[in-house]
Amino acid sequence: MNVRKSWRRVLVYECIGFGLLIAFAWFDEFRGLPQFLFGGDRHLNDWRDSAMATLVIVYVWAIVFGLTFRLVQRLQNLEDMLRVCAWCRKIGFHNKWLKMEEYFDEGFHMHTTHGMCPDCLRKVQDDTVEIKKRELEAAEGG
Repeated sequence: MNVRKSWRRVLVYECIGFGLLIAFAWFDEFRGLPQFLFGGDRHLNDWRDSAMATLVIVYVWAIVFGLTFRLVQRLQNLEDMLRVCAWCRKIGFHNKWLKMEEYFDEGFHMHTTHGMCPDCLRKVQDDTVEIKKRELEAAEGG
């Protein structure tokens, strides 16, 4: 159930990485990153170079962020799907197959009770009326 937190963490790390790229671009502008690290001639300051680099980085970040966001949303949709056995209706959860009641108790810490939806109630009532009608006809005819 912690999948939502982990995909948000991916997006946060992505934003931090692109933020560091922007910081390095501006650090290079004000201090001269190669000269700072390796020494050498003085760096000429021109803020337009860093502004252009920042625009390119933000543009690339927007594309990558959008694509990553769509991808993790699709993965989240797949993670949210329940594996239900087509035959016995057990639910696959953490490499175990559990009855529905056990799944809700273990996965969500939620207790369950049983009831009947209005459609099923109507069907049972109609079936009961039909069975009683047949029994009466069979009793009268027999």
